[in-house]
Amino acid sequence: MVNRVVLVGRLTKDPELRRTNNGTPVTSFTLAFTNRTKNADGSNSSSFVNCTAWNKTAEIVSQYCSKGSQLCVDGRLVETKFQRKDGTNASRVEIVVENIELLGKKNITEDKNDGYVADTSSDDVYEKESDSAAGDMADDDLPF
Repeated sequence: MVNRVVLVGRLTKDPELRRTNNGTPVTSFTLAFTNRTKNADGSNSSSFVNCTAWNKTAEIVSQYCSKGSQLCVDGRLVETKFQRKDGTNASRVEIVVENIELLGKKNITEDKNDGYVADTSSDDVYEKESDSAAGDMADDDLPF
């Protein structure tokens, strides 16, 4: 059997990076996407999917993405079963993200502390302010 999901959508709010008790980075976020079907009034219908990213992927999402950012996520569906406070059983399905691709257009400007910071105020393609410095970057230095 195959459990693989690829989804393109936009973040519904800014992702927040947390750490587990042993220090592993994790971030949860919700992607919204438009369905092919229309609502009864003719407007586009939308769906929302919860996603969880771990480790370096979590750090990248929290650092370079914000509300409205467009992402392509690749991962697997996981169902978590739990019991509500009233004693009824429930379940939640989410995507555990294994790979991401940052879509849309954003600026990246140089930061003195860690090199690159996402600037979401513009719709330009990701680029470094100084072309000469960008040419000196090794593949290992890329943020994704």
